[in-house]
Amino acid sequence: MATQVEEPVRTPRERVLGGSLVLIAGLGLVTAINFAYNLTVARYLGPTAFGHTTTVYTLLVLVSAVTLSFQILTAKMVAQQDSAEAQSAAYRGLHLRGWAAGLLVAMFLLLFSNSITNYLNLVDPGLIFLLAIGTAFYVPLGARRGHMLGICSFRLLALNLLLEGLVRLGGSLLLILLGCGVRGVIAANAAAVVTAYLFASPRLSPSASPESDVGVPIAARESLQAAVFFAGQVVINNCDIVVVKHFFPSEAAGVYAAVAMVGRVVFAFSWAIVSSMFPIAAQTRSRRRDDHGILGIALLLVLAVCLVFALGLRLAPSWLWMELFGPQFVKAGGASFSSLMVLYALATGVYALSVVIIAYEMSRKIANTGWVQLVVSVGVIAGIYHFHSSLAQVIWVQVAIMVFLLICVAVPFFLSLITGGDSLLAPDAAPIRLRRRVPEDEVIAEFLRNDWHCPELREYQGAVARLLASSNFSDPAENQMRRALLFLRHGSLWRELPRGTEWYEAEIRSSDLHRIRVFPRAQWRKLANGDFSITQVAERITDAASRQLTTPTFRAKIEDLRDHVAQNADTGAILIIGLNESAPFTILDGNHRLVAALLSSPETVCSLRFFCGLSPRMAQCCWYRTNLTTLLRYATNLLCCFLYDPEQRVVQLLQRTTG
Repeated sequence: MATQVEEPVRTPRERVLGGSLVLIAGLGLVTAINFAYNLTVARYLGPTAFGHTTTVYTLLVLVSAVTLSFQILTAKMVAQQDSAEAQSAAYRGLHLRGWAAGLLVAMFLLLFSNSITNYLNLVDPGLIFLLAIGTAFYVPLGARRGHMLGICSFRLLALNLLLEGLVRLGGSLLLILLGCGVRGVIAANAAAVVTAYLFASPRLSPSASPESDVGVPIAARESLQAAVFFAGQVVINNCDIVVVKHFFPSEAAGVYAAVAMVGRVVFAFSWAIVSSMFPIAAQTRSRRRDDHGILGIALLLVLAVCLVFALGLRLAPSWLWMELFGPQFVKAGGASFSSLMVLYALATGVYALSVVIIAYEMSRKIANTGWVQLVVSVGVIAGIYHFHSSLAQVIWVQVAIMVFLLICVAVPFFLSLITGGDSLLAPDAAPIRLRRRVPEDEVIAEFLRNDWHCPELREYQGAVARLLASSNFSDPAENQMRRALLFLRHGSLWRELPRGTEWYEAEIRSSDLHRIRVFPRAQWRKLANGDFSITQVAERITDAASRQLTTPTFRAKIEDLRDHVAQNADTGAILIIGLNESAPFTILDGNHRLVAALLSSPETVCSLRFFCGLSPRMAQCCWYRTNLTTLLRYATNLLCCFLYDPEQRVVQLLQRTTG
């Protein structure tokens, strides 16, 4: 009988990377199709007509503020559900609301079609009618694509985007050849949206019913957050095209539309990365864990995309644009056509980095940075209204404002990580019980007792045995000797603890276990799969699918300790550190022993001794919270102690004692 091969368990960071690559590959094809679409329309219709079609299409993109709001909200709500029935219920409710919103926006466009036509200097009011048809389907399409994201079906989403692009390109080319002109192109865009909607129908759980929709409440604050976020995003990405169409001649507006197309491509690839990050970050947060490495992977990928595009545009020869767009565009754009595209790619890249941070915050909580982005979007419009003497000046305005936005969203976020303000538990979490205050020297002695068989202490076994047997904590010489022996192996670890850390003997109950995290090192990082909670790690050790992540030696050690602690043998105190009694804790020493005890029974854990180190500055310690700032602090401390020889210190103290 054939054995079933277990699928490798992937960490959240690997899932973000894999999902991003899938969406980027799909968007690569979609981008090529959209590029062919823009080239086809530009070459067949010329700059003026191309400006009309791009402006009307931009209105559809502006409507995508509503579409993407439903997409991101649906993705978050679906990703946070624990069952297929709950996921289906969340989708049904949001899809119905999407249809209501889509019809409302379509009616608004029809009602003000004449005013919109006059403001944008369009020649055909019928274009807005065709746009309204596409809009009615475009908003609920966001809910359907959000369901794909929520269940992490990245391939299906990429195929749906590909289908929309193919219908847009093929329909536009066909209708242009039939002589339909601009109206034919807009009709093809509407048809592409309708086709994508019809083919995006999800497979819902059979047991889900419309009556079950009420079981998954849709948070009003999260809905508002999504609407605000995408309103600002869509305005920033598209308001410049609309304003340029208003202020500049049609030919110059067409050239600017071609330049802005580069920004659309850069942002599309960046958004693929954000889309793969968002549901995975929402899942980790809903399970009471955060993995900021997800954010780091997303930022690096977006930065790489932006640099590749900017460098490619900078190195591309000028004749390439004449061949692609035609001489009218190059002549209208002047010799600076290539530089305009590089500059626009820079502005979009800076903005994309801001979007990654905002979206990551949104996946975890109600974030105020969406409001900051909305205010900045108004600033973009105001800036272009005041400074539009040339197309280059319009883009420079956006570069300056996007840098300002990145500073506004990045600085508070990373300061929050540095100061430890990003706690996983609510402020009113039940505190652990602290039995008595413990001097640091007693904690060091306990740490040394747990470690005295390690190779670094082998030649000092006699001295260690005497110090552990005596344990006279009022003797400064003994305390110095124990500290020196501990520093043979753990000096770099102990020095990272904040000065003034207070130690207590603590009572750990079964209800406290979920807030204790294993020390994130060595094999534990692979086994944890991004969730370092001691309860989750214990479950993964017993999970057959996760056995491939551990070595036989590791499992044997856990089993031996499990039998040892089950016999109520003294295995030494577990050392944990935290900000306060109510915050999460990290195991400083005793990963194996605590996991073994938990595998034995929760009651066995409660019989162990715990020493708890507390400091309001514990978030500065890389063992408690690992980020760029704490790692930099760790590296600095290593350099400062580079010349310190712990073994020489032990020898000096031994000589002083024997003398």
